[in-house]
Amino acid sequence: MSIISTREMLNKAQREGYAVPAFNIHNLETLEVVVETAAELKSPVILAGTPSTIKYAGGEYIVAMANVAAKQHDIPIAIHLDHYEDVEEIKHYVDLGFKSVMIDASHSPFEENIEIVKTVVEYAHKYDATVEAELGRLGGQEDDLIVDEKDTKFTNPKQAKEYVERTGIDSLAVAIGTAHGLYHGEAKLDFDRLKEIRDVVDVPLVLHGASNIPDELVKKAISLGICKVNVATDLKIPFSDAVKKYFIENPEANDPRKYMEPGKEAMRRVVAEKIMVCGSNGRA
Repeated sequence: MSIISTREMLNKAQREGYAVPAFNIHNLETLEVVVETAAELKSPVILAGTPSTIKYAGGEYIVAMANVAAKQHDIPIAIHLDHYEDVEEIKHYVDLGFKSVMIDASHSPFEENIEIVKTVVEYAHKYDATVEAELGRLGGQEDDLIVDEKDTKFTNPKQAKEYVERTGIDSLAVAIGTAHGLYHGEAKLDFDRLKEIRDVVDVPLVLHGASNIPDELVKKAISLGICKVNVATDLKIPFSDAVKKYFIENPEANDPRKYMEPGKEAMRRVVAEKIMVCGSNGRA
């Protein structure tokens, strides 16, 4: 297979009542773990990279590695720009081969947000790339993205309908109480708000900040219309913890082929768990 956009992937999930997991990857090892695990469970998968990740790994390398993975495994694979704010950067990576982008203009006033997103939609759709945008703002931190709790805003259902219609986006990221990074305190998601949004918006809905949220709450969100679930922090912590443990037990270790393996195995278990929570296993 080849790299695809998320259009049919998410539309199918919406029709059949499950969600496609979007895993934030950072290098060859994390990309391999995600794709291999998804292939074993016959799940479609989205490989997501924040601006800092793409800068670190290199967009050309990400595209090349994802294309190799797509040829080796018979599952739908998309590569996704996560939380990009620079329109020109998005255009550059669409030109490179990214078929899915998230333009984050959530910090801008409503009308300005719409105009920025429309510019990205018009460009991306020329290349059969899909566009996700966010209305409302999640608190917390993911890589270089930091939103103070006081700046957190929930998605307004009435605005969501107008926003989707005027921008022409393919999917909508909603703010219903999740947070980037690790959730502090007891998770409380506004499911009534999610229902209202689902009633007035026909595009697939996306849940950001799903790390550290209890599985039963994620499953309920999916049952109410969430079609894509983003996972980042829940992958990084077990990977790094396992590598740290390896070095404690093997202080003289210096071979990345050996010390990376425990991290990959720890991450693999989490990827499998998230796929099962999303219900995307067997859907490829």
